[in-house]
Amino acid sequence: MKKISFIIIASVMVTLQLYAQDAKMNAFVSELMGKMTIDEKIGQLNLVTPGGAVTGSVVSSDVDNKIRNGQVGGLFGITGPDKVHKAQEIAVNNSRLKIPLLFGLDVIHGHRTIFPIPLGLSCSWDTALIERSARIAATEASADGLDWGFSPMVDIARDPRWGRIAEGAGEDPFLGSQIARAMVKGYQGANNDLTKTDVIMACVKHFALYGAEDAGRDYNTTDMSRIKMYQYYLPPYKAAVDAGVGTVMSSFNEIDGIPATGNKWLMTDLLRKQWGFKGLVVTDYTAVNEMSAHGEGDLQTVSALALNAGIDMDMVGEGFLTTLKKSLQEGKVTEQGINDACRRVLEAKYKLGLFDNPYRRMDMVRANKEILSAEHRKAARETAAHSFVLLKNDNQLLPLKKSGTIAVIGPLADSKRNMLGTWSVSGDPAKSISVLEGIKNGAGAANIVYAKGANLSDDREFAKHVNVFGTEIDFDNRSADEMLTEATTIASKADVVVAVLGEAADMTGESSSMSNIGLQESQLNLLKALIKTGKPVVIVLFNGRPMTLTWENDHAPAILDVWFGGTEAGNAIADVLFGNYDPSGKLTTSFPRNVGQIPIYYNHKNTGRPLDGNEFQKFRSDYLDVSNDPLYPFGYGLSYTRFSYSDISLSKKEISPNDKLQVRLTVTNTGNFDGEETVQLYIRDMVATITQPVKELKAFQKVWLKKGESKEVSFTLSIDDLKFYNSDLNLIYEPGDFKVFVGGNSRDVKEAGFTLTK
Repeated sequence: MKKISFIIIASVMVTLQLYAQDAKMNAFVSELMGKMTIDEKIGQLNLVTPGGAVTGSVVSSDVDNKIRNGQVGGLFGITGPDKVHKAQEIAVNNSRLKIPLLFGLDVIHGHRTIFPIPLGLSCSWDTALIERSARIAATEASADGLDWGFSPMVDIARDPRWGRIAEGAGEDPFLGSQIARAMVKGYQGANNDLTKTDVIMACVKHFALYGAEDAGRDYNTTDMSRIKMYQYYLPPYKAAVDAGVGTVMSSFNEIDGIPATGNKWLMTDLLRKQWGFKGLVVTDYTAVNEMSAHGEGDLQTVSALALNAGIDMDMVGEGFLTTLKKSLQEGKVTEQGINDACRRVLEAKYKLGLFDNPYRRMDMVRANKEILSAEHRKAARETAAHSFVLLKNDNQLLPLKKSGTIAVIGPLADSKRNMLGTWSVSGDPAKSISVLEGIKNGAGAANIVYAKGANLSDDREFAKHVNVFGTEIDFDNRSADEMLTEATTIASKADVVVAVLGEAADMTGESSSMSNIGLQESQLNLLKALIKTGKPVVIVLFNGRPMTLTWENDHAPAILDVWFGGTEAGNAIADVLFGNYDPSGKLTTSFPRNVGQIPIYYNHKNTGRPLDGNEFQKFRSDYLDVSNDPLYPFGYGLSYTRFSYSDISLSKKEISPNDKLQVRLTVTNTGNFDGEETVQLYIRDMVATITQPVKELKAFQKVWLKKGESKEVSFTLSIDDLKFYNSDLNLIYEPGDFKVFVGGNSRDVKEAGFTLTK
């Protein structure tokens, strides 16, 4: 009883302290706003870039003078304590009210020390590891002068043609929500105290539904039912908001026929009123202006639409700066609307401690000590190894022996630039470790030979599209036949071939959608020639999306998906290839057999004519020419060892809404290596008033087992795990029968049943 009383008292004290902090902030901001002209208030809503890390064709002009005139609230695209300090000095020393600037950047998967791309990170299924990667990114970014990172990207994506699938956590809302929370906590610190100098304010994006683009084409429209939104697409955004994320970024797509940036239902009714979000909402790059192309009116009209919807800050387009005053005079916006947006911008700066010390995150000493430190590189290496997914390993070809001759062949084998992947804006390719370097570092007594073998692509027009930010697809002076001959000659003299193939870094990411998601023809020709030599071939695959790998799966004995591993990619790949770390990654997206299956995802619904089994049946929901099943299912990933699962034991066969259900089983390492397994739990609601998917992930655990070791794994399900959204968008549960599935992926599972009583 005393303990409970102490907890209540402590909770009340924390609440009172927060009220006092809010009151102090409100008083400060109100006093400051009382001194501001309407032009200065509108100026705070203007986020601009002087160049550098940009994601559109527009770059702001005359930035210095705009800062002096109080027409800029924040900058992005510049880093470095010295550069950021100079820009802040203009605002603090030369503007009328000396309001400090907010400095942001796309800190997506690391800052200077680059971690695996987010899709790769998600395949670790390790939220503590993911949180650590965000914590390190925040530490480096804050030392480099930044206050604000445009991450995490939490868009659910079921279409691998969409390039930005690389930036998210895959297709599942439960796992995506866990990762969203971990990223916010990593960026903003465990207590969300943004005044600390080693944290940055996070920005969850893209709100909302951006990952559901029609045809997998970037910036395209989106259309779905409200139930689908609430059940599958909105949960990760909500998780980030509940975790205390400081800012939200609007998306480019439309929702219910209204662009997200001008959608009042989305930004005000849902985000602020239903979810209680009190922070800053910023647009994506020129998203206000782009509403005109959607057919919403001229710049003045769409700027007013955005402000009235609940947008606070206009990124780059300057529609707010150039039109809001006129709209105010014409009654199209209110002064209260401008005041509300300005207040939220100023509150973000207050929470970050910028009014106390505008230079608090510009620390050259800390930057020199912490950026790309040995400790951070070690963490990046470990994280990368945990993200790799072993897709195939016939006859235990892997791990490789540290002896004999290993031929390392492929256009990505000796590439530093392509190790970092998309959205590594502050990464330095020269500091990254290539696959060839990593293998040489870890090969022991093995003899390493190398050949490029092929260009990444022989299509020069395609290469121009990819090489916008620098050369990622280069062209050898030799002919394709000359390179192929060299590669097969070297391979024929080796004991094993490591074929390093896949995508260039910016074949995924923003504005990098693809209709063909297989290997480029030049690489497929190389792979076929290598396999024809009769030597065992290990494919090391670089990719930012699920790829179509049917031929590769049928002919190559081993495939290791390494995504884009970041600064330490080469060393991490060697760690796994040589068995220093047993791969434990599990897919967070389904891999299609061909593009005709897209969209393909594990948590689909049954039709009235579901296919029974895998064989073709007439008048069932299937294809004439291909299986319904993905090539590799959600949750899939092999290990050098093997894990067996006992039958499931349930604590009860019937539960009431107030009960908890214990789900237990034993997992045994039956192989010859110590290893880590991600045990996944799924449920299915068998009968419901709203049709439910065939499986839904509800829990997972990572367990480390020595060879021969067994461990009981226990999960607890509550009524919250059995709820779904009904037609009124209320989260409800219904009595009835349920199935529970547990296994190492969404396909290969043990199952049991229970009943939820009235």
